Amino acid sequence: MNKKVLLIMVLMLSLTFTFAQDEKEEELKDGWTKGGNIAITFNQSAFNNEWIGGGISNIAANILINYDFNFKKGDLIWDNKIITDYGAFKNKGQDVFTKSNDRLEFNSLVGKKAKGYWYYSAYFNLRTQLDTGYLFGDDGLTRLTTISHFFSPAFLQTGPGMLWKKSENLKVNFSPVAAKMIIVHDEFAGSFGTDIGETSAFELGVAIQGYYKVDLMKNISMENLLNLYTNYLKDPKNVDVDYTMNLVMAVNKYISANLTFQAIYDDNSQRNGFQIRETFGVGLNFKL
Repeated sequence: MNKKVLLIMVLMLSLTFTFAQDEKEEELKDGWTKGGNIAITFNQSAFNNEWIGGGISNIAANILINYDFNFKKGDLIWDNKIITDYGAFKNKGQDVFTKSNDRLEFNSLVGKKAKGYWYYSAYFNLRTQLDTGYLFGDDGLTRLTTISHFFSPAFLQTGPGMLWKKSENLKVNFSPVAAKMIIVHDEFAGSFGTDIGETSAFELGVAIQGYYKVDLMKNISMENLLNLYTNYLKDPKNVDVDYTMNLVMAVNKYISANLTFQAIYDDNSQRNGFQIRETFGVGLNFKL
């Protein structure tokens, strides 16, 4: 990855957590802390034959489930997070819906108090998708071939480390010995970082996960998730980056505008640069 890009991202992260130092200290209490939300957004556009400005009639929908369930007892903590994000659209002339977004992620982290805000930790991360992915023709309508589906690919990470946790909304975990496994089904052997003819790949490296959630103003909250990983065994100078920002702007108890921005850099994806995803919509929002 371009070193200048990485430096800029590290500086941005440093500024974010420096700003967060002013946050009032939150006392972590024993027991379960649960919470999250379900956001359902819809979009629709329609044009009749006389509309001279051009355009394609379409409908689209997206559902985001973001849920945390954390536990604390004495010096022990156990933090868990589930993210499910799926969207689909259909343009006029299409026979079937095409997915526009597909993400399933589970994070789990166990920590034992060391000193101050520091904990000895161990983490587990799983990332995959829910639905089948296709390669489309130039017309954007014709499905040429299947390129992915549920649990193919699947990315698993785990390792020991140290956790700095100031509150439920501000924490950073550092793992100097993090194992990563990439799994695909037989028809995708040799893809997503696996060798030709192989359905799995193993990596060993260093991982950093950062989480920061802040209320920007009344009824507007921003959640930031940053994951960095580099593989000791191959091209250790390359750093995989996965950054997600979720912005929720509540109109009232049940209606909100939701903006999600995600940037991914991964050598295994065979893309020269960042993969960028952005979704925005107004719809229903339910607290969990």
